[in-house]
Amino acid sequence: MYESLSLPGGLSSPLELAVTPVRAITGDATLARALAGSSFRRADTARDERGAEPGGAAERFLRNLAGWWPPGHGRAGAIAALDAAIAQQATSLRPLPDDELAQRLAPALAALKARAAAPGATAARRALADDRLLAPVLAAIGEAARRRLGLWPHPVQFAAARVLLSGTLAEMGTGEGKTLVAAIAATAMAASGVAVHVISTNDYLARRDCEEMSPLFNFFGLGGGVVQGGMQADDRRQAYAHPICYVSGKELVFDYLKDRLAGHGVLPAQLSQLQQLVRPGQGGAGAGRPLIPALHFAIVDEADSVLIDEARTPMILSREATGVHPPALLHWAVPAARTLQAGRHFQLRPDRSVELVAGAVAACPPLPEGLPAAWRSTPWRAQILRQALSALHLFNLDQHYILAEGKVQIVDESTGRVMPDRSWEQGLHQLIEAKEGVELTPGRETLARMTFQRFFRRYYLLSGLTGTAAEAARELWTVYRLPVHRLPPNRPSQRRRAPDRWLPDTAAKWQAVADVAAAAAARGQPVLVGTRSVEASEQVAAEFQRRGVAHGVLNARQDAEEAQIVAAAGLAGRITVATNMAGRGTDIRPDAAALAAGGLLVILTEYHESPRIDRQLFGRSGRQGQPGQGAAIVSAADPLLDKLPALLRAVLPLAAQVRWAQSRAERRALRARMQTLKQDRELNRLIGMAGRVT
Repeated sequence: MYESLSLPGGLSSPLELAVTPVRAITGDATLARALAGSSFRRADTARDERGAEPGGAAERFLRNLAGWWPPGHGRAGAIAALDAAIAQQATSLRPLPDDELAQRLAPALAALKARAAAPGATAARRALADDRLLAPVLAAIGEAARRRLGLWPHPVQFAAARVLLSGTLAEMGTGEGKTLVAAIAATAMAASGVAVHVISTNDYLARRDCEEMSPLFNFFGLGGGVVQGGMQADDRRQAYAHPICYVSGKELVFDYLKDRLAGHGVLPAQLSQLQQLVRPGQGGAGAGRPLIPALHFAIVDEADSVLIDEARTPMILSREATGVHPPALLHWAVPAARTLQAGRHFQLRPDRSVELVAGAVAACPPLPEGLPAAWRSTPWRAQILRQALSALHLFNLDQHYILAEGKVQIVDESTGRVMPDRSWEQGLHQLIEAKEGVELTPGRETLARMTFQRFFRRYYLLSGLTGTAAEAARELWTVYRLPVHRLPPNRPSQRRRAPDRWLPDTAAKWQAVADVAAAAAARGQPVLVGTRSVEASEQVAAEFQRRGVAHGVLNARQDAEEAQIVAAAGLAGRITVATNMAGRGTDIRPDAAALAAGGLLVILTEYHESPRIDRQLFGRSGRQGQPGQGAAIVSAADPLLDKLPALLRAVLPLAAQVRWAQSRAERRALRARMQTLKQDRELNRLIGMAGRVT
């Protein structure tokens, strides 16, 4: 499966030149280069992917072994020492007026930069480890946060900011204040001249975090920009021109691909320099300025979601093309695929692909007249039949997509959000439209493509934050050379987890969920019921409706009211039914009455293929030492367990079945991501041999 961004009306519209940006980036990446160390760059230009590491296969194998070591842990002594040094600095800063406080940051950063850029392989690491150098920087930013945001960072947040500056992924528990941590590190780097991108999982969180943290950025004269889906090229260029820009990972990669199409950053440095000598003043590889001026420092929020879960499929930039898949062919393929029987004519593989059995094509009705001759060949008909069978059996309404305004709109299964202007490739999107009986959209041709794995290796310095990184630590190191550092909670968690409840079927599950949720709400507890799909959220909502129990619903159909629904979800006695939209990054704040009643109760209704997503859902409650509860009310008929072999289902306890199924799904997803990366690199190599670099 591929995910494509459509470019309406050709390429000229999204690549028009913009007016002068409001706030320009200085472009001094010295600090990012120094903190990245000797391994950060093996490329020709600021936009090239890091090349192969020096040494032979044996040396690379030994480096990869580092990913097998358990993640590092924040030591309480080091955290306390840094906090004490910051507190000492803050004492002298608090009497200062705002303008003098803002001026204190530059000399502190200059001292840190000078030490980090000193000769020696360990200079940068020693600079960050020296509390005398780092404390003045963090104290100035912390005092500004206290004045503008009303927040003084706690010790673990300061320690996490140091982790980010070192090009490491900080694992912090949910509710520990990752948004402020990212803003502290972003402010430090941006004030030194580095272009900073804070990357989120979706537009809503990017906008929310930028708006909340902008007073801190403005205190130091930096300003923050935010990129949102649907923005015009001029507005995007202005947002990226801010020293700190918040953007979702997918928007960022698609904008990068647009720049590549416009000729920005395509040529290696040597060829670009030669072109400037021959044709000076013509802008190198292309006229006009790129949307993204620099790839210096990235802070990836919910990093495992962006770098792991969203890396399953490459990002593809496409445009309308006529004649790719004739409508008559699509309207033939879906009914023809319906005549085929599973097991006899085709098999559905665990990796979500379709395998045709010999004779399947011959068993289909004849093609309509007037189609191009190529479609009458067996291989071509087999290809469109496989896609039609995928549309029928692997992509489900209200799970993988919804129908809105007569159109098929993709739902991101990991976040539960609609992705407008996205489409599936190779005729799959049009086949799903034919299956649902809606108007067919034009076919598309690929203009450019790139995986997340290859894109994020283009930054000078990469870091990230998440509450669930330990399970993916080996892949993060192997692919991105991104180590994981676990930090302790600022306050011990008070969340209590009830034993799992197993019901025989889905109907019994919804009844049990409604019983538990209604009883908790009657006691004054807010309740969050987590579901995996739009369909499931509406089924449990129907059970509440049947009983006359007040509730709210947050899924892909109600995304416009997300902020209001989330704001009300923490009220005493409130029941909220939500898909994964209420998982990562969602801050549900119980009121005083709700905390007195026991805090937020989170009910998981179906285990996800990734245990990290389950942990994220339970992490909505019991944040920052508050009381909270979690419970799993699930069914033995849930899809995750339904795919298990009959023998395993007969002998293994249900909890063991979940662990086995999740482990198998994670291994399968890892193989798919590695295969995607391998194919992308091979395609890049072949295109490069033809004289063009993707």
